Amino acid sequence: MEGPEDVTLVEKWAALEPGSPLHAAVRSRSDVFAMTEATHEAALRPRDLGGFSHAERAALATRIARLNEDDELAAHYAAMLEALSPDEATASIADPGYSGDAWSRIGAVLTFTDLVTMNPKDTKPDDIAALQAAGVSDADIVRLAELNAFLAYQARLLAGLRLMRRAA
Repeated sequence: MEGPEDVTLVEKWAALEPGSPLHAAVRSRSDVFAMTEATHEAALRPRDLGGFSHAERAALATRIARLNEDDELAAHYAAMLEALSPDEATASIADPGYSGDAWSRIGAVLTFTDLVTMNPKDTKPDDIAALQAAGVSDADIVRLAELNAFLAYQARLLAGLRLMRRAA
């Protein structure tokens, strides 16, 4: 018998009914969902922070979830952010209406994040160059891309599971 601690975040957010065929299908791929949980930790709470604090990562994740109009995902990341007691500037990152100073490091990060979230096919080499010009290191550009990629995967996975649940 599984307890609440055995339920993955994906199962919780997709509101999978225990014992349903969809829940059984998800459970049959527990390796994939365990890797999703591990990636969540690696993207949001890595040991090597690089240039992005845990709070900045949680704020960016909240922003991305809000841009994807996923209220449950956004609430999760907003709670994570709040638990980290961010300063006002960091907390502002979570608001998709906040753009920061266009010439600052965070302004470049937000411009890139919004572009990759909303129109990934429109991303061009100049967008990477803008991050570099704003002082974002190559390693941090990779970290930012990883966070964006994980949130894109997570949002689409949840949307697909929710659609499947409603269709069942």
